[in-house]
Amino acid sequence: MKVSTILDSIDNGYVALPEFQRGYVWNREQVRQLMDSLYRNHPVGSLLVWVTRSDGAEARGDQLLPAGVVKLLLDGQQRITTLYGVIRGEPPRFFDGNPKAFLDLYFHLEDEVFEFYGPVKMRQDPLWISVTELMRNDAVAFWDQLAEHPELKDKLGEYMKRMNAITNIKERTFHVDEITGGDKTVDVVVEIFNRVNSGGTKLSKGDLALAKICAEWPQAREEMQRRLKKWRDWGYDFKLDWLLRTVNTTVTGEALFTALKDVTPAEFQQGLNRAEAHIDTLLNLISSRLGLDHDRVLGSRYSIPLMARYLEQRGGKLHDHEKRDRLLYWYIHTLLWGRYAGSTESVLNQDLGAIEENDGALDRLIGRLRQQRGDLRLQPNDFLGWSRGARFYPLLYMLSRVFGAKDWGTGLELKSGLLGHLSSLQLHHIFPKAMLYREGYNRPEVNALANFTFLTQETNLAISDRDPAEYLPEIAKKFPGALESHWMPMDPALWEIDRYLDFLAERRRLLAEAGNRFLQNLYHGAVPESEAPSAVSVAAAEPLPSIPGSIDSDEELSELVSLFDWVVRQGLPEGELEYELVDPETGNPLAVLDLAWPAGLQPGLSEPVAVLIDETPETEVAANHSGFRFFTDPESFRAYVRTEIIPGHDEAAD
Repeated sequence: MKVSTILDSIDNGYVALPEFQRGYVWNREQVRQLMDSLYRNHPVGSLLVWVTRSDGAEARGDQLLPAGVVKLLLDGQQRITTLYGVIRGEPPRFFDGNPKAFLDLYFHLEDEVFEFYGPVKMRQDPLWISVTELMRNDAVAFWDQLAEHPELKDKLGEYMKRMNAITNIKERTFHVDEITGGDKTVDVVVEIFNRVNSGGTKLSKGDLALAKICAEWPQAREEMQRRLKKWRDWGYDFKLDWLLRTVNTTVTGEALFTALKDVTPAEFQQGLNRAEAHIDTLLNLISSRLGLDHDRVLGSRYSIPLMARYLEQRGGKLHDHEKRDRLLYWYIHTLLWGRYAGSTESVLNQDLGAIEENDGALDRLIGRLRQQRGDLRLQPNDFLGWSRGARFYPLLYMLSRVFGAKDWGTGLELKSGLLGHLSSLQLHHIFPKAMLYREGYNRPEVNALANFTFLTQETNLAISDRDPAEYLPEIAKKFPGALESHWMPMDPALWEIDRYLDFLAERRRLLAEAGNRFLQNLYHGAVPESEAPSAVSVAAAEPLPSIPGSIDSDEELSELVSLFDWVVRQGLPEGELEYELVDPETGNPLAVLDLAWPAGLQPGLSEPVAVLIDETPETEVAANHSGFRFFTDPESFRAYVRTEIIPGHDEAAD
């Protein structure tokens, strides 16, 4: 079938994209290579289509399928979408991806190379011609443009041949293999798809499960994305697979996506509505009761599918406040100990089995945690972690919220009305970083959790990098009880720089005592009181291993967020700030990566990548051993994106 015929067939709906196909994932280099191969008449492979009745077919996009049969592209989507975009100058109606990947492609008539438009390089050179303009018109349309340059006169004939070679790509014939027959169900076709795409991007289990639903309810993916956007607007960023998992547990009580095979689209739609309501309830509960009011402190997000199932079994309500708090007790411990950091699906399925019988469900869940951890009481050395990526960082934030820690500049409690989301909350180093570095302390000591607390932005700026031996007595005098509300050691001798390590040890003890008191209050259904913790001794424990990696400052965080936003503006996927790298078998944390794309910037096609700013060799080794390509500064990462992910990118567009 000729390329021009295929594109016309896409326009009239005779060739379409099946609903289960992923979106467009090619980058500019792949586009350039395809066009170069076609120009030089190199083989570029055949196509595979599924010929099925249009009245039962579910295709991507909003085009109406003609009566009779339709050909759904199984293998060749990236190539055909590229050709459509380059030749038509716009994406096809079924398009889902980054159109920058194929727009503004140019060809140099002398060097015979394809590149994407760059004004500095191309504006003054008449030999650079737009491939799309050439495809829309023909070579004759460029004759007058070239004839204006006398120095090109002797080569006009050769240039015309080269332009004709490009326009003739529309007449290139692709061999098309067809899958036909009434026995070809979605399951069979998706299995064929995965086999022929063994070198490309396979469908995940979640994709396959959603494909079956979309085959009969085409709006499923759009409806799920709408709900994800709502939660993003609330400050919580979830993935499509996570929502699908929650719908699955809500409807079937199972974690494995295969459980959705017998769920009808109507049942799925109703389950999505109930799962949304359960998630809303849980986010409101976690935010109001625990103070975890934004994405960076949420943690253990794969506990939510289980808690949604728990709500589902009880009609969506938590009428018993004691069981409600005990459920939160369980949630916090899954956060602290990385319950779902490793083999999420299998562990979640086991935990779901533990709650199928209503009587004693929470006791069984908590019992499984005890099997994993032994004693669930917090120990001072549990707070030996450092950086905002440490698992106990959300607990520190949580304690500040639920115990009503007081701002050191106003004496007011740091409740939700003051803190809000990340933009109105600042992390404060009690002992300033600059002072500690001058005294020879290392990064884990400087950024120890026990040196962190939370203050309003105004107060944090006012304190700045003052010596705690100077500013802490002032706060103690002006706002009695304010320091104690942050579990501060009240022996002034510990506020001296030469007693810093003793200060950390004492504050870890106070934090462990406060954490245990709050967790016990939850376990027994008692409302936490807004009072300072007492100095109760806690038994020593073996230190937890220090997890390398951190974002050390607001300046570094701002730099990473700027890089995050830049990547998104290129039409590439969002990265993950402070990505916890875990051992896939044990779930134990290995390192915290500042900014990471674990599936690559072109998911399924490019390698995992991370940005590590001023990190230790241990962090770099952990990233390398886990298959990440990493960059140690934003500019080298940007150069990688421009040259290997979107070659020919115009820097002025940034």
